[in-house]
Amino acid sequence: MSRLIYFYTKDSLEKVSFNPDLFTKELRKAMRNLLPYEMEHLKNWLNFYTSKNPELKKCLIVVED
Repeated sequence: MSRLIYFYTKDSLEKVSFNPDLFTKELRKAMRNLLPYEMEHLKNWLNFYTSKNPELKKCLIVVED
């Protein structure tokens, strides 16, 4: 079940990637809803995704330890 939330989160982030503010808001939601190991997977995906969309790099401060 929670794996579905992970994929839903990725889809949501891709859909709002046109707006860094919305992207940050979705990241904050993800931090509340995902399990710790899912957050690790999401961080890896975010590093990959933001390398293609550098304007979103500043949003990653939300998920940094």
